[in-house]
Amino acid sequence: MRDIHPNYNHDAVVKCACGNTFTTGSVKKELRVEICSKCHPFFSGKQKMIVESGGRMDKFMKKYNLKIEE
Repeated sequence: MRDIHPNYNHDAVVKCACGNTFTTGSVKKELRVEICSKCHPFFSGKQKMIVESGGRMDKFMKKYNLKIEE
């Protein structure tokens, strides 16, 4: 039952799709994420316009009479 735990890396690198990188602890040496605290709308305060097929965003915005601030 010895050595059943994975090796823990104290300096694992996290790479975001926006280009932001930082280090953290993980069992993996490198982590790739699509969104981080630098580019997430909740933390950055910026809303990104998401283009979806079928215009679902436009339909929703019109239905509730909303406008996206850039």
